[in-house]
Amino acid sequence: MLEQHKMDNFNNTDAESKKESAIKTLEKARIFHERYLLRSNYADLENAVNFYIQTIKQNPEIPETYYRLACLMFENGQISLDSAIEQCKVAVNIAPDNTNAHLYTGYFLKLARDFDAAEKEFKDAIRIKPLNSARPRLILAAMLYEKINNVKPSFIDFIRMVYYACSGCLTVLWDSASLKMMYKNLYDDAAVFMYKTYGAFLEKIKNSSGAVAAYDVAAENTGRDEYFYNRIGDICIKEHAPEIALEAYKKVLESNPYDRVALIKLATLIQTHFPDNQDQAIDCYTKLLEIEPDNDKVYYELGHLYLQKNESLSAVNAFNMALEKDEENPFYHNSLAFALVQLEQYDDAIEHYQKAININPDPYWTSIVCQALGSVYFEIKNNPEAAIVLYQTAAVLNPDSEESQIAIGDTYFSIEEYDNAIKAYCDAIKINPENAKAYCKCGMALWEKDYTEEAIVAYNKAINLNPEYSIAYNNLGVIYLDDIGNTTEAIGLFDKAVLTNSNYALAYFNLGRAYAILGENTKAARYFQQSLDLNELTKELDNDDILYRLHKLFEV
Repeated sequence: MLEQHKMDNFNNTDAESKKESAIKTLEKARIFHERYLLRSNYADLENAVNFYIQTIKQNPEIPETYYRLACLMFENGQISLDSAIEQCKVAVNIAPDNTNAHLYTGYFLKLARDFDAAEKEFKDAIRIKPLNSARPRLILAAMLYEKINNVKPSFIDFIRMVYYACSGCLTVLWDSASLKMMYKNLYDDAAVFMYKTYGAFLEKIKNSSGAVAAYDVAAENTGRDEYFYNRIGDICIKEHAPEIALEAYKKVLESNPYDRVALIKLATLIQTHFPDNQDQAIDCYTKLLEIEPDNDKVYYELGHLYLQKNESLSAVNAFNMALEKDEENPFYHNSLAFALVQLEQYDDAIEHYQKAININPDPYWTSIVCQALGSVYFEIKNNPEAAIVLYQTAAVLNPDSEESQIAIGDTYFSIEEYDNAIKAYCDAIKINPENAKAYCKCGMALWEKDYTEEAIVAYNKAINLNPEYSIAYNNLGVIYLDDIGNTTEAIGLFDKAVLTNSNYALAYFNLGRAYAILGENTKAARYFQQSLDLNELTKELDNDDILYRLHKLFEV
């Protein structure tokens, strides 16, 4: 008997200890719950949920934990409306005389539009504590108003609505819970208003550092991280301090991971100032899609981020999703086409480029798309005729586009229509007389037509415009070496070519040729060998040709 008595005492003591522990845990949950209601801080919500769950484990007979937990978890999207109702009914079963248990059950039944069952719960809450029933009366009045607007109107329901609204306003004077929350709201709002006013004043007088410091203190003291860190981030962007802005927006998202404005600001900031942090920007846009799954612009931005990461398949999927939301958007078609080119799905890419061109939102933009499609036909499809048509269309849409004229010239050059190529390059020069590339390409076409003097003039003009133009030096050197026979002048030009581009395999090869003509075989061999070594990387030349010339230097 003695042993059994000791065991009973031990069990009673353990049970009491668990109850005391549960009460302490519940108090922590209440504190975080209250903070969340006042400040809407996501971390407070998580802490409150965790402590409520811990309380239930310690003592499952406390009704408050069930309805409060149901409220938070439903608001956070962790449980369904039916689950919230069932959880509140557990609280009612544990404590039938608990006003709040009936109040929360009625609230969720009201959300489920079960007006009759909700009204019964609200009336039970009023019956239990008539003097402290401001909240159930006011919520019941609001529900009756909703019922009148959504169900067949009833004059009796209207009278009851007025009664509960008026009596709720009167009984609020005796409802301590409502008065307490009202006081805390007023106190907290007053503190926030003070910091906002002070910070706004500092911003007005251009004291940005002072405003940032004030908002930082405000966030610490009021817990309103979302507002104050948003302000800090905005100020730092204006003051060109992106690193501080980045940390500020991150703190906003620590408080509320689904703050839409902060997610957009953070993603934009990363794309603008931290282009290597694509993963962070992708995370932001992914969370935005959880909030706004039909936002096509978010998919569009995601697509470009995936392109930056060379994840073309993911980019294609993102652009396709954007087009599902807005199939007539030319920018989405253009981006999808570009991504498809990366995947070598050229026919599909052509289709989307054509759709973008047909929509034609802006002549300048469409001109660029025409050039892109022309490049696909020229470089991939080996269809220079189609490419020329597209480049000419680009030139019509944007008469000031020198790049369109150069592209036309390059295409004509590739099919050996040198007169048309020269005309196109000259048209590019007319648009921009300072375009060194157009002069250089024109020089090549003139040389192919045996207009040697004109080619020399064009190359010299290109060099005058761009003294670092290695290709112009090399090509002009070839004319002096092969056409004019001035080897010394040619070597000087080849030297300048390799001086401006030390990895220019073709220029080293031409230096080898020049020194071989002069009979300086040692120098020629050195330059041929340099050309051979570089060609392993650049793949400009035929290795067999270089080796042939190199071996021929030492033939007896």
